[in-house]
Amino acid sequence: MSSLEELAHLTFDNFEPRGQIGLGPAQASSLERAFNHAQQFARSLQGWLLLQGPYGCGKTHLAAAVANFVVEIGVPTLFLTVPDLLDNLRFAYSNPDSTFEERFESIRRSQLLIMDDFGTENATPWAQEKLFQILNYRYVNNLPLLITTNLSLNQLEGRIRSRLQDPELVTSVKILAPDYRRPMDDTGHSELSSLNLLGDHTFGNFSLREDENLEREERQKLESAFKAAQKYAEKPQGWLVLQGGYACGKTHLAAAIANYRSAEGIPPLFIMVPDLMDHLRATFSPDSTVSYDRRFDEIKTTPLLVLDDLGTESMTPWVKEKLYQLFNYRYNAGLPTVITTTDKLSEVDPRIRSRMLDRRMCRIHAITAPPYHGGR
Repeated sequence: MSSLEELAHLTFDNFEPRGQIGLGPAQASSLERAFNHAQQFARSLQGWLLLQGPYGCGKTHLAAAVANFVVEIGVPTLFLTVPDLLDNLRFAYSNPDSTFEERFESIRRSQLLIMDDFGTENATPWAQEKLFQILNYRYVNNLPLLITTNLSLNQLEGRIRSRLQDPELVTSVKILAPDYRRPMDDTGHSELSSLNLLGDHTFGNFSLREDENLEREERQKLESAFKAAQKYAEKPQGWLVLQGGYACGKTHLAAAIANYRSAEGIPPLFIMVPDLMDHLRATFSPDSTVSYDRRFDEIKTTPLLVLDDLGTESMTPWVKEKLYQLFNYRYNAGLPTVITTTDKLSEVDPRIRSRMLDRRMCRIHAITAPPYHGGR
């Protein structure tokens, strides 16, 4: 049942523990930490190892390296992507050579089970039940298990999530490295990011406009947004929405957050919403080198996403649905997101607005100052 023959070339020896050139320190460190834990797991085969991260970050390479290592020393290993695992179970219903029960037992009793791409399966009630039964059996019997997924834990079924959160059994490693197939510039930014155009936008050169005759409330709101952006840059959590008219300072603050994080070694994805939609549409071209699914997943799973100018895109039904899917994914996954918009909240898609209004997740700062033109 294993698909390991096709991955025989993926070993610890040809894995780059610090990743490709251009990775930030935190990204490279997360990759090296995953590499070290994978090697330790392969040698001990104790407990469970959970590798989380976006497509192309190295999860499958490490999982296959573990499998190839233990097979070499004679340990029977079952390596399957989760969709293939479920297909194997479905096939057993119509296979005269083996019963479903035999196939199911061979999977959950495997001496070492590696489940790659957990969460990409079609999550029917039947599929969720079978996956839970497999994990629960291995949990109760303390059998070694390695899982890779691009999902956060709170996106997984509750019973499975509770077992994956057991610190006594599970070693969980989040890989922050981007898709190694994705081009990056010499600063480690994604090809999608436009942050290189705003490299001079920092907190240090943001003007609080003391020399202008702003109204007291306008000044207070500007200072409040500035302080909130600084605090968010130091520790990105939840969503930060910066709302206001053109040239009021929203983009400067959003770029300052992104530049601060880049200096910390974790380049975020900074992108204008119209450009985001163009990148998604471009994947439908016959000349595209990347699929739509991979591109959309790259955007929605990025550790920190800065979306500039929400509301300036052409709001077709397709665009409206894609934006909702993006925001809904990041809301459910609890992924840090910065949003700038000139729209009033009443003008935002109600489905997105309802998530912005969740005070547990989102902070909204309205900048009411008039456009900034460099002085009085």
